[in-house]
Amino acid sequence: MPDVSNDKPTNIIYTGVAGTGKTYRLLQISKEYTDYLTRANDEDLLKQLLQDLSWRDVVCLVFLDFQSQKQDLVKVPEIVNHEFFVAKAAQNAREKNLSNTAWTVLQMHSPTSSQTVTYKNRASQAYFDKDHSGAWYLLPDSMMLLSALSEQLSEFQQAQYDNNASQHAPSQQQRFSMVSFHQAYGYEEFVEGIRPMMAASNQSNNSLSQMSYGIIDGAFLKLCQRAANDPQQRYAMLIDEINRANVSRVFGELLSLIEPDKRVGTANAMTVNLAYSGRTFGVPANVDIYATMNTQDHSLAPLDMALRRRFRFINCPSQPELLPIISLSKASKIPNAAESIDLAKVLTGLNLRISQTLGIEAQLGHAFLFSVHSLEQLQIVLVEQIIPQLAQAAGGQVATLQYIFKDEQQPMQAQFIHDSQTLMNNDISNRIASQNTIAAQHSMFAGQQSYFAQSMHTGSYAINTDLIAKTGEFANTAVYQRLYP
Repeated sequence: MPDVSNDKPTNIIYTGVAGTGKTYRLLQISKEYTDYLTRANDEDLLKQLLQDLSWRDVVCLVFLDFQSQKQDLVKVPEIVNHEFFVAKAAQNAREKNLSNTAWTVLQMHSPTSSQTVTYKNRASQAYFDKDHSGAWYLLPDSMMLLSALSEQLSEFQQAQYDNNASQHAPSQQQRFSMVSFHQAYGYEEFVEGIRPMMAASNQSNNSLSQMSYGIIDGAFLKLCQRAANDPQQRYAMLIDEINRANVSRVFGELLSLIEPDKRVGTANAMTVNLAYSGRTFGVPANVDIYATMNTQDHSLAPLDMALRRRFRFINCPSQPELLPIISLSKASKIPNAAESIDLAKVLTGLNLRISQTLGIEAQLGHAFLFSVHSLEQLQIVLVEQIIPQLAQAAGGQVATLQYIFKDEQQPMQAQFIHDSQTLMNNDISNRIASQNTIAAQHSMFAGQQSYFAQSMHTGSYAINTDLIAKTGEFANTAVYQRLYP
């Protein structure tokens, strides 16, 4: 488990073959970045919501709250009397000229094209406009800029609801974000990107929507912003299957910034201008990064080298000792060795022979057998998961698969893996004989003999049908005990 009390940034990648519990480790780590709290009262919730917000944010929040109640047009007295505005004034020890503050914020952030507002010192970004009745409304184009604020409002409203439902129920505050990388995952999801947004038309006479585009923060950027505003706590980015995406593309210019000595506040701190927004950004020192990597993907050697300087690599070996012993005897609580299958020995034996033939990176993780508690479950896992995976790793080579399952010198009915070509030999021989007869009568079939002769040597594997049907030799423990080291 990570040392969350450590002030130094942690970058770790857990590596190993499939099924060794790497993702489980991330889930356990997430608990170290979760606070279990007693619910705050409404006053505390309001204070938490408003403490870091500017007057412009507070006014926007008031509009969003009215919109959640199906009210789009708001007049200044309604703004000034709203609980958000009143609470912010109390936090700032303000009692006078509150209406002037509201008017200034509204006019400063109105568009230059407004037909109802005349104001000289406008800000660069417009959020509000006024109709001819004197009521104000949020500009549709500003809604995409308020997504984070809208999310904060939703969380506040949900917290209030939960608070009323149970004053003493435990609450969780997560200081982590978890994502799974995949082939299509990119910089836009992780850092920031331009996304299409549907905004309602300004025209009041129709309900048309128009497409617009805005810069949306990604998962890592959002987490870093939270961490920067809470420097006393540690935050974690959890990445499952980091090898499944193009890491250089996903991290972009942040690939150097995640190095522990390049974090904000360190001696070699670095910042960059983000690709889309142009904002200056650095990775806070209180953000830790944990990831998993499947070592069976042989295309990832360059990725390994690129991340080696920036991450500690911790190997996650298979743990067969965690596996149970399954017994065919239901009468006794003490497993009889002759009537039981030690899954730890099964996995150890398979991995020993896999290492000898396919290499250690083709080994099986304990998770394949972790949930097996009966012979039927073992048979299903072998047929549907283990054998197909090993067949793919072995390129379908029958001799390799038969060695792994100790099928040499075994009668065919006790072999896990059959040579499908052997099963077809009799049929092919009959077909060749038939073709020879036809070829003697029709020269157009000449050459067919060579085709069938060649097909006899191609070879491919087949799973014993008795194992699939869970009958014959595979109803007994001995055939599985044969897999022990």
